[in-house]
Amino acid sequence: MSLFPETSPLQSGTLPKEDGHRVHWETFGNPSCPAMLLLHGGPGGGISSRMPCLFDPDRWHIIAMDQRGSGRSRPHAGDDVAALRANTTAHLVRDIERLRTHLKIDQWHVYGSSWGTTLALAYTLAHPGPVSGLILAAIATTTRQEIDFLYGGAGMFLPEAFEMFQAGAPEGTPGVGMAAAYGDRLISDDPKVQAAAAEAWCRWEAAVVAVDPRAEPNIHYEDPRFRLGFARVVTHYFRNLAWLDTPILDQMDRIAHLPAVLINSRLDLSVPFVTAWNLHCALPRSRLVAIPGSLHGTLYGPLSEAVMEAGQRFAAGEAIGA
Repeated sequence: MSLFPETSPLQSGTLPKEDGHRVHWETFGNPSCPAMLLLHGGPGGGISSRMPCLFDPDRWHIIAMDQRGSGRSRPHAGDDVAALRANTTAHLVRDIERLRTHLKIDQWHVYGSSWGTTLALAYTLAHPGPVSGLILAAIATTTRQEIDFLYGGAGMFLPEAFEMFQAGAPEGTPGVGMAAAYGDRLISDDPKVQAAAAEAWCRWEAAVVAVDPRAEPNIHYEDPRFRLGFARVVTHYFRNLAWLDTPILDQMDRIAHLPAVLINSRLDLSVPFVTAWNLHCALPRSRLVAIPGSLHGTLYGPLSEAVMEAGQRFAAGEAIGA
């Protein structure tokens, strides 16, 4: 199943400046149809031009936003460390709700991939009323256990790549400690130190995803500005465990009424399947889709097909889960 065709934005703009940030947004599809909010991964990845193509533009009013510090939002973390100020999960949740109010949307579905699933859940917990349903793919809740695995435990499967990753910040300890050590280097006074750290960080991110031979390389990693901005934002969030004082999974009773489709590869080294399983167990109206292999990318292959199918089922009003 190929993605839906790219369409031109219906509208685009930036939210009023707040905390020194201007958040970029765009809309696509049919404004008379139900709304679908897209939340990108990373953190710091920005909205890909292909991401809106996961949803039928004839059946959805598609809304995309670049989170603080990334994409076309300003300041960009690849240009200025000021992009890391006033940039926490709570700030992003506020931006999402500001965008909903700005666009005069009463109800919307929320789609998130990778880090975007954490943000989707955090937003829904803070504002459950406007959310009609969730589609979450490559699921993360940004716990210490998850970060320790991605930047530590996964090295057991990729020892050569992990050795290079550790060499990029030898003062770091596996797990959250690597995010902290790299984070310090990425805001060093020496641009050469920053650039080397960004390249090493993104090399590890690429190695983990490339475990599955079907994976498509992230061409954005070839761009030094993107590498620096992405690495700065992701280490900023992960060294702080996204400032989630109460684990997301401990709060699921508050949104247990919502229908949700949860999609994850069985062997994804970036986001272990157990997180999706635990979320499924906590959401009675969820449907869990287990994809064979270790794919993490959601813009190609069976993960994209599962996302597209979920979008079509929600658009058709089909019952999801129990």
